[in-house]
Amino acid sequence: MQFRKITIVGVGLLGGSVALGVRQRTLASEIAGYVRREKSVADCEKYGATDYATTDLLAAVSNADLVILGTPLAQMRALALQFLPALKSGAIVTDVGSVKAGVVRELESIVKQAGACFIGSHPMAGGEKTGLTAARANLFENAVCVVTPTKSSPPASVQGLIRFWKSLGAKVLSMDAKEHDLLVSRSSHLPHVVAAALAALVLDPKQPGEQKALCATGFRDTTRIASGSPEMWRDIALANRKNLGRSLEVYAKELKKFQAQLKKGDAVGIEEFFITAKSRRDHWCANGNANVSE
Repeated sequence: MQFRKITIVGVGLLGGSVALGVRQRTLASEIAGYVRREKSVADCEKYGATDYATTDLLAAVSNADLVILGTPLAQMRALALQFLPALKSGAIVTDVGSVKAGVVRELESIVKQAGACFIGSHPMAGGEKTGLTAARANLFENAVCVVTPTKSSPPASVQGLIRFWKSLGAKVLSMDAKEHDLLVSRSSHLPHVVAAALAALVLDPKQPGEQKALCATGFRDTTRIASGSPEMWRDIALANRKNLGRSLEVYAKELKKFQAQLKKGDAVGIEEFFITAKSRRDHWCANGNANVSE
């Protein structure tokens, strides 16, 4: 058993799935959860996600060998400062956030004060449903999980964290935090903005009443992720705003190019647009990537 005690700070979809996966695979002898509301304590007990849950942050973190932050990005720094007095020397602290550079920069120095280390994680798993009720023990199976160590990260702790995610079934990639943020701005954050914009435009109450009736499976599948947590995606967009802004600029140029082809009636150019997209996506799917759940 790698860790005696694991603490999940924020037992929602991702944090709850970690807890359920740890329990199913017996990766810790004790699983603690920190939640903000008493009702959430009862939910943790009901769904069997943790051995115990509490609204006392210091009690939850005390003596933990691994602490996993499953809260929105904007809350992580304040929580780390609060639980610092209870943090065990030598402990590993990580997170499940979708943006890494800012979190690593802030939390690495804070956690180091307690003789522990912070190493960022981003499991590329999840969905539009949120909360513990949507959590499942197999959420991370065959999902990519990025870990973002720095030059200051203890090698043994890095390897321990990698083993942990692999034990949950994830495929682990080690990557620089800044590179990670650039890449996910295109593959994860941009699609959420596009889905949200499309949903807001097409489902605007000002549209004719028949509009909604004509939104079939293509619209549903394309906009599925627009049902994600607005709070979480607000934090992600702001935390990665420079990269996301550049990705939006490039995407807008592609749309403008297609718009120009439409205006000219450029049948060859329009067909090539769809051929290129189909070819690249089919190749991506053929290499086993289509089961990615984020």
